[in-house]
Amino acid sequence: MASDINRRRSFSLLVLIIVMLYGHKGDSKCDFEAIFNFGDSNSDTGGFWAAFPAQSGPWGMTYFKKPAGRASDGRLIIDFLAKSLGMPFLSPYLQSIGSDFRHGANFATLASTVLLPNTSLFVSGISPFSLAIQLNQMKQFKVNVDESHSLDRPGLKILPSKIVFGKSLYTFYIGQNDFTSNLASIGVERVKLYLPQVIGQIAGTIKEIYGIGGRTFLVLNLAPVGCYPAILTGYTHTDADLDKYGCLIPVNKAVKYYNTLLNKTLSQTRTELKNATVIYLDTHKILLDLFQHPKSYGMKHGIKACCGYGGRPYNFNQKLFCGNTKVIGNFSTTAKACHDPHNYVSWDGIHATEAANHHISMAILDGSISYPPFILNNLCSP
Repeated sequence: MASDINRRRSFSLLVLIIVMLYGHKGDSKCDFEAIFNFGDSNSDTGGFWAAFPAQSGPWGMTYFKKPAGRASDGRLIIDFLAKSLGMPFLSPYLQSIGSDFRHGANFATLASTVLLPNTSLFVSGISPFSLAIQLNQMKQFKVNVDESHSLDRPGLKILPSKIVFGKSLYTFYIGQNDFTSNLASIGVERVKLYLPQVIGQIAGTIKEIYGIGGRTFLVLNLAPVGCYPAILTGYTHTDADLDKYGCLIPVNKAVKYYNTLLNKTLSQTRTELKNATVIYLDTHKILLDLFQHPKSYGMKHGIKACCGYGGRPYNFNQKLFCGNTKVIGNFSTTAKACHDPHNYVSWDGIHATEAANHHISMAILDGSISYPPFILNNLCSP
């Protein structure tokens, strides 16, 4: 009994020390006034579809009840994080109507890469809004905010204060498309060759934002894409390449290589930036466990997509993506959504369901996958 009490006291003291080390006041609502997000479809809240309007079908069916610019049946990780900080959903920077940037902006777009694309969206499907472009948009946004306040321009009611940039979270969930876009054509070993450049670009972007006032950075690592139906059906392999959960061993080994290097690079970046908080978020850990043990999370299906075509084991067809209709074998066929996406980890074979995103978000908020420790639940209250 006494030992249990001592353990609880030790844990409470540890949490208190962590909070004190990061200099946050327990009695404040939140030290963060905004979120500025950089990413791809995993965190795009409508930027791509604002630039290229076309989204339709079952997207958004769980929470929004209609397509809402998100590559999921409902909310994304960034949506849950914003809510936890008492903020509204992030407005896409590219959305001209209905945006409110008082609590930040979302520069992410579907199909974005870290590295500059060397081809057109209409040829490769890769977004023109790479991380470098998103960074330039962020810089221009800050210029516009500073000038608008200095000149007392109209439109201030949808813009943040001039001092917000030092009181914001800067989140990064990008790199997946750099990894997967060439996987089928050049193989995993050749993809690994340019991954250090991808990571270097992320670190360089953090340093540039630090230069204009940013101080708190959260970087989500690469998902276990070897468990994704799109990769399992598009990457040539044998049964020997699959682990006991049905995931591709060589692909997930390369993911582990990427994440190890990302963690090491962010650790070095942390030492170079005075008074900055640079956090590595091991979201891979939770998502991999979801794929491997869905029932432990109250779900039923790991590597099978909710929205797709083809049935078992993946319900994914490279020629017919979620919501699309095509003639296959002389019959018009539509890739439809399941009726219970809460039982699936994979929404469409490429992206996570709202249910999976919620589990990942909870792990981010309680600090269990943050390196070094960073417990948002202790820092902010809605």
